[in-house]
Amino acid sequence: MRIFLIGFMGSGKTYWGRLWAANHGLDFFDLDAVIEAEEGRSISAIFEEKGEDYFRVTESRLLKNFAFKNNFLMACGGGTPCYYDNMQWMIENGTTLFLSASPKFLAERMEGDSSRPLLKAMSPVELLAFIEQKLVEREPFYYRAKRVLKVDRESQESLSSIKFDQFMKDA
Repeated sequence: MRIFLIGFMGSGKTYWGRLWAANHGLDFFDLDAVIEAEEGRSISAIFEEKGEDYFRVTESRLLKNFAFKNNFLMACGGGTPCYYDNMQWMIENGTTLFLSASPKFLAERMEGDSSRPLLKAMSPVELLAFIEQKLVEREPFYYRAKRVLKVDRESQESLSSIKFDQFMKDA
């Protein structure tokens, strides 16, 4: 089993991915953490020092290294499905699950988050506009996922009790 969680930053991919993987005996990987370990520096440092093109090439290469692994759940970066053929590759090599959330929900979760350098200088209005624009660009990729889970409409209890054998039926 290979499950790829996709969605915008702040949708809970890492949080829920870690929990779901532990509950189902799967290995958990956060693609951003894999990239940071490989590069020996933070994602923001990679962007600053090498640029986005370098980051996206590295991201795609490291994602596709997982063709040789099984029984894992991976939280992908928010932009991962949108570059090169990453989304098609994930569809062909596992099950994709889009954690969908409204712009308002995402903005509330990310407001004041100092771990996201790009966003920390934005006002709440700017943050919401940024998220809305990025979702317009990214949702055509996200909605290609095998399954969509609206995380802003689910309760903590219902999300934590997801059973992949039922949820991923026909995957």
